[in-house]
Amino acid sequence: MTGPLVLLVDDDADLRASTAQALELAGLRVEPHASAQPALERITGGFGGVVITDLRMPGMDGLTLMTRIHDIDRDIPVILISGHGDVPLAVRSMREGAHDFIEKPFSGAQLASIAARALEYRQLVLDNRRLRAVAGQADDLEARLIGRSNIMVALRRQIRTIGPSDADVLIIGETGTGKEVVARALHDLSARADRPFVAITCSALPETLIESELFGHEAGAFPGAIRARMGKFDHARGGTVLLDDIGAMPLDVQGKLLRVLQDRVITRLGANVPQEIDLRFIATSRVALEPEVEAGHFRADLLYRLNAVSLRVPPLSERVEDIPAIFLRLLSQAHARHRLPERSVAPEFLAELARADWPGNVRELRNMAERFALGLADDPAHTGGLDPQPSLADQMAAHERKLLIDALIRHKGALKPVYLSLNLSRKALYDKLVRHGIDKAHFQSGAEDAP
Repeated sequence: MTGPLVLLVDDDADLRASTAQALELAGLRVEPHASAQPALERITGGFGGVVITDLRMPGMDGLTLMTRIHDIDRDIPVILISGHGDVPLAVRSMREGAHDFIEKPFSGAQLASIAARALEYRQLVLDNRRLRAVAGQADDLEARLIGRSNIMVALRRQIRTIGPSDADVLIIGETGTGKEVVARALHDLSARADRPFVAITCSALPETLIESELFGHEAGAFPGAIRARMGKFDHARGGTVLLDDIGAMPLDVQGKLLRVLQDRVITRLGANVPQEIDLRFIATSRVALEPEVEAGHFRADLLYRLNAVSLRVPPLSERVEDIPAIFLRLLSQAHARHRLPERSVAPEFLAELARADWPGNVRELRNMAERFALGLADDPAHTGGLDPQPSLADQMAAHERKLLIDALIRHKGALKPVYLSLNLSRKALYDKLVRHGIDKAHFQSGAEDAP
């Protein structure tokens, strides 16, 4: 039998068998389970079926199973089977997100009808997510993340794939590349789009108050805590939390964040009872976090938990062909913001922009667009230092020198891993170091200078 799947969870073998048979006779595809954990392992963000579970079971009960399922995807319908004495609990669970409940004893036809309607609802949710993603392809995502380079086309494709899921995401990218733009796009493509998007800059939080800011506190939790305060995680319930520059988070707070990511619970300062939360986490970093782990500045277990899904936002140096289009869009926005008439841009000026170095990436390019819109870019003092185009040979030599220096820094001046990683012979590496005037001693451990 094909079609959407109904996961049936009941520890009563006789009731489980008779219920599965009734659902199958109604034309539904059923997978029965005697306990909650095997059913939970079948759930993903794109799960196309529904779950029917008994409320009272040994181990993980039906209410806990529903909560765990909704941590993965809050729009998966969960139908609860309750005994007569469990009706108040079932009503409470409806308020907490259960799709429906049915009281024992029930007829198989009645349950099959409820399950069929739940399956139709689930299909509608998934169709809407796909339509939202498709709508973003031409009208939204391309306007946010401009560029026709292969690397940007691939990034937008990844965002459209990951966005509708509920997976936590780690975004790596240099300063000014647009990491928060990517994070907001992921949020807007998800089922959480109508819920809060809360951005937290980890490097800007005062170390003495960071736990209170994130988790909240009860009255009297510390001197000066006159009244209870809701933390950022509480404020974002049901939505997305962006942890910007997560590498700046203190180690002790990283440990508490790890528990939040694993268990989806928070405990306010001064409280003893943990509270469940429904959140999606997106973290950003300007640098790869693996070296931070090796240096002891970042927890390895937190990194493994975060980078199950990771995205890399490329710098402008890797997509120079996109620079003119990005500049023109930023310039148009600057004209509108300052209520200025549109100024034309000479092709030669756009070519100079594409040849220039932009260490601040899109943020720096936006500053150039502002200056141009205000008429300041005609003055060489305000052009951001655009230089005449170097020769092709000079550009290639500069690029080769940069690659050599990057490899030496990465391997701390050890030549063998450098020539192996660059696929060079030992002699070829020595020749290139001499040609570019690079001294390996500058990069060895303990060296004080570097070129």
